Amino acid sequence: MRLTIKLFADFRQGRFAIRECEFCENRSVSQIMQELVIPPDEVGVLLCNGRHVDFERELVDGDTCSIFPKIGGG
Repeated sequence: MRLTIKLFADFRQGRFAIRECEFCENRSVSQIMQELVIPPDEVGVLLCNGRHVDFERELVDGDTCSIFPKIGGG
């Protein structure tokens, strides 16, 4: 299964901006986040193929998962 993972803002630090990954079995969004060491409480927006999803969304071959951090302001 091939996935495209897109990280934004602070999540890119020490990781990557965009990466195509190959997995031998299905993964949920939360499993991808665990592998990337991204705590769920730091996520502001989570998209799969441009649509809002929850952490338990099962990804399928060809999906693009975009993970945005919460944005703070003053």
